[in-house]
Amino acid sequence: MSLHYYIYYRVLTDDPETEQQIRGMQARLGCRSGHYGKLLKRHNDPLTWMEIYEDISNSADFEQQLTRALAEFDIAMFINGNRVTERFSGELATPAHCRA
Repeated sequence: MSLHYYIYYRVLTDDPETEQQIRGMQARLGCRSGHYGKLLKRHNDPLTWMEIYEDISNSADFEQQLTRALAEFDIAMFINGNRVTERFSGELATPAHCRA
């Protein structure tokens, strides 16, 4: 069973340096784990960000690699509060056919 990770948090500032650090951390994590994340910003609140990592089959290894990348990029320095991680399982609905 694979898991989908949804990690949300508030950043101190929505600026290029913060985004560069988060994206750099995600790139490093992707190179190591093979799971490249998406970075989203809340529509009406640009200080609330979310990372999404999908189809994680080895959660223990992924979480170890994530913890390592977070430390290497000193991500805590850019966050206001805690990162909240939610894990979901399931598959995307793929219809056999669509009706017009």
